[in-house]
Amino acid sequence: MNDRNPGDANHILSTPNGQDSNHFRIEVAPSGTMSRESWKIFQIMAEFVAGFEHLSQIQPSVSIFGSARTAPGHPYYALTEEIARKLSDAGFSVVSGGGPGLMEAANKGAYAGKSPSVGLNIRLPHEQHANPFQNITLTFQHFFARKVMFVKYAKAYVCMPGGFGTLDELVEALTLIQTGKSTRIPIILVHAPFWSGLLDWFRETLIREGVIDNDDMDLLSVVNSAEEVLDAIFRYYEESGFAPSEAEREIKLNL
Repeated sequence: MNDRNPGDANHILSTPNGQDSNHFRIEVAPSGTMSRESWKIFQIMAEFVAGFEHLSQIQPSVSIFGSARTAPGHPYYALTEEIARKLSDAGFSVVSGGGPGLMEAANKGAYAGKSPSVGLNIRLPHEQHANPFQNITLTFQHFFARKVMFVKYAKAYVCMPGGFGTLDELVEALTLIQTGKSTRIPIILVHAPFWSGLLDWFRETLIREGVIDNDDMDLLSVVNSAEEVLDAIFRYYEESGFAPSEAEREIKLNL
């Protein structure tokens, strides 16, 4: 065995294949690699702390997702802005990704309303820049920390037409709720023609192949107008109430 100190941060302990687990090989990592990686833990912690401190005060809130590439003047932009304004006036803080396109429309609508407009920005090499319609602005380096903030305090998800990022957030929410890792909230898809192909694939392929259940489709609702978004949210909470059950409180604590 190499005589270097196993506690040295620049060395990696590993078990060679086929050898007893009590015997280790120490490989020398590039100088400073482990210390740099370790410091990332504190960056991640800082993002979570800032998110928890700011967002715990904005409840109830609704997270709105949609394409960063949709320009002002597009019907989707106007519809997103209308939805956000109505939600804000109804007492919901509105949370978006903080960038351009439909994220900007969501913040713009909320900013003109009665409740806070929140932007959870992400540092990207292209497309993302913070829009000016935010009462609360947080900027994240790590997607996973940002995604926790979208779901942890949300009372509903509203998904406007969008690309991979929007689909990522949609499937993340469905997975967390399906597996019992998050409390159930309304997940609302806006503009039925845009979503019809995806929903047909869910039904005709995923359900038929047995990889999801018929009941999983009940996690989603599809609407076409701002009024229908509000109706879906209020109808859901008129039946279940805003106050979480004990089981839901435990889920939120562990999320």
